[in-house]
Amino acid sequence: MADVPVEGTAFSVFEMQELSADTFDAGLALAGEELAVVFFWGVDCYNCEIAKKAMVAKPNEIRALGLKWFHSNVYEHRELGRRFMLHGVPTWFFFHRGRRLGRATGWHGLGQFEAAVSAARAKIGALEAKHATGPAS
Repeated sequence: MADVPVEGTAFSVFEMQELSADTFDAGLALAGEELAVVFFWGVDCYNCEIAKKAMVAKPNEIRALGLKWFHSNVYEHRELGRRFMLHGVPTWFFFHRGRRLGRATGWHGLGQFEAAVSAARAKIGALEAKHATGPAS
């Protein structure tokens, strides 16, 4: 029996919506108030496969992060690689209400990824606090 491709498994396990240059901004808008993450990857990218396998091995921990998942093959959608000045994959960008909050480059384990998610959430909190207080008088 042949192995099920990990890339398809990871994308379905985390319900990742595929984004292209044409659908990127509208796709992110679907995340609403959720913290969105875009997984930039490439076909035949060894480190991307390692990341996907690690994520699929810990689905509950990844789901517990409460992210709205998207993905894009930047080898196919090169314009996104240029737009985000990607020099390598895998890379994850975090967004809230379409605003880029941060990134994680390379898979260095769940702890590092959790730290990147926490940093993005902290930025959301800081932005909301700034907007709540308004401009100084």
